[in-house]
Amino acid sequence: TGPLKDMNFSVQEGAGVRILYQFTSEPPAVSFRMSGEKDGIIDIAPKTGILYLNGSLDWETKPVHRLKVESLDVNGNIVKGPYALTIYVEDINDNPPEFDQMTYTGVVRQNSRPGKAFMYVHATDRDNPATPHAQLSYSILHHFPNPYAEMLFQIDNVTGAISPSRTGSYYLDPQKQDTFTLVVSVKDMAGMSTNAFSSSADVIITVKESLWKAPSTIHIQENSTQVHPVNISQVRSNEPDVIYGIFEKENLPRLPFSISQDGVIYVTEPLDREEEETYTFFVVTKDSTGELVDKPLKINIIVEDINDNPPVCQQALTVIEVQENEIGGSNIGTLFATDMDKEGTLNSRLQFKIKSQDPEVPTNNLFYIQQETGILQLTGRSLSKFYASKYFLKVLVTDTAFQTICDVEVHVIDINDQIPIFEKSDYHNVTVAESLPVGTVILEIQANDGDEPDTGSSLIIYQVKQGDPNNSFIIETDSKTNRGFVKVNKALDFETMPVYHLVINATNPEPLVSGVQYNSSSLTLFKVFVTNVDEPPVFLKPVYQEEVSEDIPVNTLVMTVNAYDPEGDSKIVLKEVQGKYAQYLACKKIFFLQKSYLLEESRGVVEWQPVTHLLGRHSLYSQKSKTSLVLRLRDVNDNLPHLAMDYPTFFCYPVSGGERALIQATDADEQWFYSKFTFSLADDMNTRNDWEISKVNATHAHLSPKHGNFEDKVYNVPIILNDNGKPPLENKVNLKVTICKCSSEKSCF
Repeated sequence: TGPLKDMNFSVQEGAGVRILYQFTSEPPAVSFRMSGEKDGIIDIAPKTGILYLNGSLDWETKPVHRLKVESLDVNGNIVKGPYALTIYVEDINDNPPEFDQMTYTGVVRQNSRPGKAFMYVHATDRDNPATPHAQLSYSILHHFPNPYAEMLFQIDNVTGAISPSRTGSYYLDPQKQDTFTLVVSVKDMAGMSTNAFSSSADVIITVKESLWKAPSTIHIQENSTQVHPVNISQVRSNEPDVIYGIFEKENLPRLPFSISQDGVIYVTEPLDREEEETYTFFVVTKDSTGELVDKPLKINIIVEDINDNPPVCQQALTVIEVQENEIGGSNIGTLFATDMDKEGTLNSRLQFKIKSQDPEVPTNNLFYIQQETGILQLTGRSLSKFYASKYFLKVLVTDTAFQTICDVEVHVIDINDQIPIFEKSDYHNVTVAESLPVGTVILEIQANDGDEPDTGSSLIIYQVKQGDPNNSFIIETDSKTNRGFVKVNKALDFETMPVYHLVINATNPEPLVSGVQYNSSSLTLFKVFVTNVDEPPVFLKPVYQEEVSEDIPVNTLVMTVNAYDPEGDSKIVLKEVQGKYAQYLACKKIFFLQKSYLLEESRGVVEWQPVTHLLGRHSLYSQKSKTSLVLRLRDVNDNLPHLAMDYPTFFCYPVSGGERALIQATDADEQWFYSKFTFSLADDMNTRNDWEISKVNATHAHLSPKHGNFEDKVYNVPIILNDNGKPPLENKVNLKVTICKCSSEKSCF
């Protein structure tokens, strides 16, 4: 109760008959009167001032009622008022949501992007939209048929947008199933209350073939005379309003292709197969934000050959030598020609034909050329220098559209019926020092051959036939004069061989004709006297090798090196070690390790060059020599295993289960056969509750989350690594694992 004044009331709808308030009157007022939006439900008792409802208010009919009330005296005159009364009707959840259609139909393309809506459903609720009573939530109740563990479609619970799921984007195929029926439900109270009202509708979805397909290999004829650009193909995205683009697989100076915003692919200029036979590039689609819409399509272009290249002679002049005694039908040589048109086609097929022979003696058809191979043959008789020493042939080489003339010169060469004859049968003595450098000429010799000059029948080859068991000498021939130069081929040694009694023979590269043989005229003699020279000391071995453990203690004997004087009359002093790693060794008469900083991991084979000095008969240390020392270090297992990751480890948020990441272990120790590591999680409850690890092979393992309740952040996962060394080593490492939001291509943003 209370005096008459402006008042607001809040009344829940559907509450039925009830008293709201009682106004008290002050004299001379004796009654009350009310006017306004009473709607036959709201009223006031004139005598008592009781404001009451004689029925239920309905928010959906009228959410607010505005009234005026006043007090009256006995004559009906207004004492106070009018005062404003406002009654607000409180909404209750008394209306179920309703779809605007009982059945919806939609079309989706195969391979459509997951999460991209292709249709919407819509429902309304008559309750107050400002309250949860009218907040709607959509979901898919049933999915017919449902051949996979995950649904092929998904619905946005707020907007009602229906799109393919990630599974659907991959598996939808009209050849397997072209129609699906979804039962879609809508609930009020945002779907959060067990007392929420709900309704359902059927959604019939037709799956159609994807428009986004790569065309089959495109064939373009080279050197086209059409006006460019020329339309060669077209691609279409499953989604409208995408931006088409091209990116190339190879970094070409220019890519002669373009694409329009309708997906039409053009070649922008004539192509040349001889320049580029094939092209490969990719077509992509992006949305207005630059995000990829479809997977890139690979476009393959083959440039088709036309006959636009003439035959080309491989040589400006092909020279062939034929001996006089070659029999008819013999293959005497081959004429080679090429064609830049596509190999294995009629455009590059070459045919050969002799067009002319000069001179035409004794006949005009001494030669024949095989039409398909270019092999030249004698037709039936041997050639004779009596008629001509050279023949000039013009050979016509043709393809289906072009022809070329190639020149062939046939040299008739003398048969080898003369042997080389030395000018001297004995060149007597030559004296040389044993220190004479290799390659030095010690003697010049000369033989002559009566066959045709500048042919294989007259060229002379000199060889040491006897007296040089170690090949200490070699003889080179001047091809113009046939003069022979005897040279030192290997280092001479007075102590080993002080005198050489050499027998030299002279021969031709061409075989002698039947009935002719080499004789004593093709032989000569001479002696080589080697004089002694004070020589440097000689090591017993060219290379000394030893193997030690990399943790060898300082002052350990690693090897012994011996040297001697070839003359045998001098004292040998081993003086020092030289080379990149010389600081690790000491040399007296034996070698000791000077420093213990030997790391097998930094260099598995270490080489030194110790130097010895010869104590001579007349001067101290007048000669010196070097040899190589190879000290191989055996590995010791002294490096902890660690993770070797080429890329960061991450999982897409939210984690759905079944994901796994590949991790790899390695260490710096040498593995003689193969590396082997074991992987385990640190022994703490949180780590083992969140993660699990499984072996893949000797060097790799999979790390997997055990549940989906991970936040979008970086986690440190402690992992225990053990190697297979002796003794084995263990290392605890922290692997940073990122849980992150991902793009449609499963890349971490």
